[in-house]
Amino acid sequence: MKEDLIKRLRLFLFNEKHQTLVGKPASQREIIEAQQQLHVQFHSDYVAFIETFGGAYAGIAIHAFSNGSSLGNETVVDLTLDFRQQYKEFLSPNVLETSYVISMDGGGNPIFIDPSGHVFICDHDCGEIKRIADSFELLIEDCFYEW
Repeated sequence: MKEDLIKRLRLFLFNEKHQTLVGKPASQREIIEAQQQLHVQFHSDYVAFIETFGGAYAGIAIHAFSNGSSLGNETVVDLTLDFRQQYKEFLSPNVLETSYVISMDGGGNPIFIDPSGHVFICDHDCGEIKRIADSFELLIEDCFYEW
């Protein structure tokens, strides 16, 4: 991720007013175990984010292993396993088995990253998927505004 974006996120998230929006940084062990359990390789920008902020708010809630208290307790593993179970009738096994869910939108739609690093949203009513960003970094750049 671009250093400027990380700096902006640090200034925002490490502000005393926003302590419920930032989690505990992810450890290498947590990352490796999650990747093994899910049979995926996390994109390097997602790893950089969760190693710095844990599960944190960056315009949208980004889930990891220890999330900010305002984000809820669901981990990336929990969200991904639930996604795979709920959408097995709608989506191809290739999509389900190679992607991981990093967030949910306000309508209950999972936001996930595929092996190429593209970010998608899946409509929970019909299973239709739509690319919303070409990368995790671009997703954060599009969503994150300091307030």
